[in-house]
Amino acid sequence: MKFSAIFEEIDGVVHPAIGVGAAREAGKTSALGIYHCHLLVTRLRYFLLMTNGRERSSTGKVHNFLEALRIQRWDDHRFYHHSRINQSLHFLSSISFLSAYALIFKNPAASALLGWLVAMVSRQAGHFFFEPKSYDEVNQATHEHKEDIKVGYNLRRKVVLMFVWALSPALLWVSPTLFGIFSAQGDHATFVQHVGQIWLVVGFGALLFRTVQLFFIRDVQTGLVWMTKILTDPFHDFMLYYRAPFYLMHGQLIDPMHDVTEAEAAEALLPAHE
Repeated sequence: MKFSAIFEEIDGVVHPAIGVGAAREAGKTSALGIYHCHLLVTRLRYFLLMTNGRERSSTGKVHNFLEALRIQRWDDHRFYHHSRINQSLHFLSSISFLSAYALIFKNPAASALLGWLVAMVSRQAGHFFFEPKSYDEVNQATHEHKEDIKVGYNLRRKVVLMFVWALSPALLWVSPTLFGIFSAQGDHATFVQHVGQIWLVVGFGALLFRTVQLFFIRDVQTGLVWMTKILTDPFHDFMLYYRAPFYLMHGQLIDPMHDVTEAEAAEALLPAHE
């Protein structure tokens, strides 16, 4: 909103209250001076109130975004990361992804190779082969229910994603220059470089595809929150699962999820909101 529009809105409230017409009729210069002074102060006061309201609105939006991010992270942990092997593989994956993040500015293709071959393979192996598919006693939920409510890529969607990733290098066998995008391949190193570049596109494409899809099937905030979660997962997983290998070495295959039960117990003690 422009300042002039704001002042017009304010004047519409101030003028009737002060009665400028009566003051002019009486010819009281002092009254008009007081009026103009009061108008200036009122304009300033209303302007500050409106500005403060907009700041509160912006702060509220940021708070809602961060709260939605916290909920997505919490649900991801309590529903899909019970296996200590899966958690340990996520710890390995987080280290690999963080290394890939650092490498992407120097060698994007090598970053993609590290991200897919180590980080993604270890991460998804944990979900496919080690995470329990039986009834979840902690959350009182079936595997099918957890798959249905997953915001991001559930196992069915991950199968499609991994299938696309694994077959994408075949495009270079069909067209070594990828239909004119790359220069002609000279050696094996060039082929690997091109594969890395394709995988980089596949990775960003998968991220953007699901984000935009969530815009339509959920809402814009859910999509942006999920994208933020995925990009920051390596940092979060590192802090969350760095102890998992130690538990695994002590023979604990399944996380008892005490943090989940304690959080639910604490939530139950909170007063109900009407």
